[in-house]
Amino acid sequence: MQIVQVLSILISFTIFAFVIEVIRRGAFKEKYALLWLFASIVLLTLSIWRSLLDSIALFFGFYYPPSFLFLIGFGFLLLITLHFSIVVSNLSEKNKKLAQELSILKEEVERIIDKETISGEQQGPILNDDSHTSSDNPVIS
Repeated sequence: MQIVQVLSILISFTIFAFVIEVIRRGAFKEKYALLWLFASIVLLTLSIWRSLLDSIALFFGFYYPPSFLFLIGFGFLLLITLHFSIVVSNLSEKNKKLAQELSILKEEVERIIDKETISGEQQGPILNDDSHTSSDNPVIS
């Protein structure tokens, strides 16, 4: 076994073990964990099964199979980055929409409170913006 294959197996196994540990702790959602599990299993399989890696690499014209293995890993990282960029963009749009809806609701509540205050018909507790601190509502920028 060559040093490159040993290094590939160690790196692939480390990624796989780390993904399993993060899943076990509950830090990963299932849909994201599946991407990482699939990538780490493919890399680990190709690292261990050298003849399969050699055959696939030669089919695609790579004369040094470990470089093909690292290209596959890099490709997975690009796909995962693309996926997360899409997720972040969607969350950004949802966050913007929620902020706009919150602003509209605050305006309506203030209008109702002002109307009740002017007419003297105070029927419920008055909402005060001072009751909510910035630590109660974290903002993601």
